[in-house]
Amino acid sequence: MDKLKILRKQIEYERTRLNQMEQTYGLLHPRVIRQSMKLDELINTYTRMDSGGKE
Repeated sequence: MDKLKILRKQIEYERTRLNQMEQTYGLLHPRVIRQSMKLDELINTYTRMDSGGKE
């Protein structure tokens, strides 16, 4: 399985977790903010890799 495909699966999983956490804790809870930042990093990594950049 290629790296981009694995990363897409991770992004989907972390996005689902973020949505669940937001429903449980509310949008501004520190856990939700940390999860959002984690998802942002994965998306940024995916974008860099997809555009041909190196990590």
